[in-house]
Amino acid sequence: MEISKDYLKQYSILLEEWVPKEASIAIAMGDQYIYYMAGKHDLRIKEGQKIKPGSIADLVLKCGCRTEAVIDETLFQLPYYGVGYPININGENAVVVVILPPKPTAPPYRFLTGKLEEEWRPIPIEKIAYMESLQKKTWFYADKEPYKTNIPLKELQQRLPESFLRIHRSYIVNISFIDRIIRDFSSNLLVLLQDGTELPVSQSYNAEVRNILGF
Repeated sequence: MEISKDYLKQYSILLEEWVPKEASIAIAMGDQYIYYMAGKHDLRIKEGQKIKPGSIADLVLKCGCRTEAVIDETLFQLPYYGVGYPININGENAVVVVILPPKPTAPPYRFLTGKLEEEWRPIPIEKIAYMESLQKKTWFYADKEPYKTNIPLKELQQRLPESFLRIHRSYIVNISFIDRIIRDFSSNLLVLLQDGTELPVSQSYNAEVRNILGF
């Protein structure tokens, strides 16, 4: 199947708004890579190169869900932190992979300090119901109060305990605060929290949410 580079480039353009400049972006379909845009952390992937078993692209194509992991240097002679998303190209399953340098493992957050009006308050992590990225600002919510933090959502996610689940580009939810999950009028999943808050589950996180929550 012949797919134009301009068509594939649209995916990298969409990602440019929220991925760091050092990131490389790869698109794979079938058993090979069909597009690669090199960033500062360059795995030197070639178009037409076969997908290696155990790579992020391989894992996403097998599970059909969003996958992130640190991959050691045995596959590409360079370790990397990859985030892969399942996509569909002309009716065929494919994957787009964001490739970043691996970061040192940091301990999970025990608390977050947020700004409420003109005060800064440290909030224990287990009391936070969910986190939101809104208009290039990050907020977290505890006891129905909105707290502003300077830490981007993508950085928060890397140091949150396993009780937190990414459900959308703009939302991370504390599983302990989920009351139930329903479908809206368009059959999309909605997460209902115990305080009545409704949060949408985006299509790119749908399979991962179902897999982690077991339904």
